[in-house]
Amino acid sequence: MENDSSTKHVVLVTGGTGLVGKGIKYVVENGEKRENESWVFLSSKDADLTDYESTKAVFAKHKPTHVIHLAAKVGGLYGNLRANLEFFRQNMTINDNVLQNAYQNGAQKVVSCLSTCIFPDKTSYPINETMLHKGPPHDSNYGYSYAKRMIDVMNRGYSQDCDCKYTSVIPCNIFGPHDNYNIEDGHVLPGLMHKIYKAKLEGKPLTVWGTGKPLRQFIYSRDLARLMIWTLREYNEPEPIILSVGEEDEISIRNAAEKVAKAMNFTKELIFDTEKADGQYKKTADNSKLRKYLPDFKFTPIDVALKETCDWFVDNYEIARK
Repeated sequence: MENDSSTKHVVLVTGGTGLVGKGIKYVVENGEKRENESWVFLSSKDADLTDYESTKAVFAKHKPTHVIHLAAKVGGLYGNLRANLEFFRQNMTINDNVLQNAYQNGAQKVVSCLSTCIFPDKTSYPINETMLHKGPPHDSNYGYSYAKRMIDVMNRGYSQDCDCKYTSVIPCNIFGPHDNYNIEDGHVLPGLMHKIYKAKLEGKPLTVWGTGKPLRQFIYSRDLARLMIWTLREYNEPEPIILSVGEEDEISIRNAAEKVAKAMNFTKELIFDTEKADGQYKKTADNSKLRKYLPDFKFTPIDVALKETCDWFVDNYEIARK
């Protein structure tokens, strides 16, 4: 993405009002935007990306030169367990509609967002970009996982057959302002924030689902946003790139719950409901490819990022997704 002021770029962000989209918008509005760029953040109100004609119309309207594709049907462990077929069908349709319409409208570059949860269940750790298709994903979210893996297959096809720069990023667990704080279907950190908010109001201890033993890497949405903008501008391989904190920054769910409790000044007891499923024990990601390109990138310390996120949630509780 050349920094040439005479070349105008229109960057279309699908899923622009979600967690990562809001993170990108924040970063763009706080110093990352270039003079020759205009950014369009799509919401579900602007187009139904599961419908081809609706997708075609919104691409024809904005004529993007670059696309960051974030839109997806997403959910936490329990949401996926209940509806694997629906997760597969909707995400396959969204991805095909977006990539095909990007191509038909002459977009030079598309960066799609995958997830570490789509890697093989039975694998060695840390996982890296070459291991994406080497075995089936975890049974709990196979529908979402296979649909996301197919983006990598399509990227390869568009790059080889159509001479397009289509690629993907694979972030670890993302958190930040504007997350989905639904306790039933949200991811672990926003779910914990909402549970603690309620427990504080009720004066009760916090019940955390599972043993608290599984390990996770967490990336702040605003750090991920900076890295995705770099990917759009500078990274030109069709093969995916893992965007994650280092292996040394992996923490247990128990430790994460304790950090959220501290950030929200919660002083009651934490109780772990071991009758609830844990999901995968670990899915440690190797960020050495990222470090090869950006050896000096500084991630926001998790305690700082959690404090900012918890403060945002408390301040915006009435309008937060939940």
